[in-house]
Amino acid sequence: MFTVYILQNQVGKLYTGQTKNFETRLIEHNVTDHGYTAKHRPWKVVLVEKYQNRTEAMKREKYLKT
Repeated sequence: MFTVYILQNQVGKLYTGQTKNFETRLIEHNVTDHGYTAKHRPWKVVLVEKYQNRTEAMKREKYLKT
């Protein structure tokens, strides 16, 4: 299963992504000291959707980003 997710920080910025292991990825967004999400944390979950394969998840992620 693949997960498409939207995160939001305290000032309302949104981050959309997709991953195979959502729980680990959420921790990385809130702990890792590099990349976009490191500068804007903490992040809270707004939306989580599950998909059978990466192709479906990537299509949904792209749709949400547009």
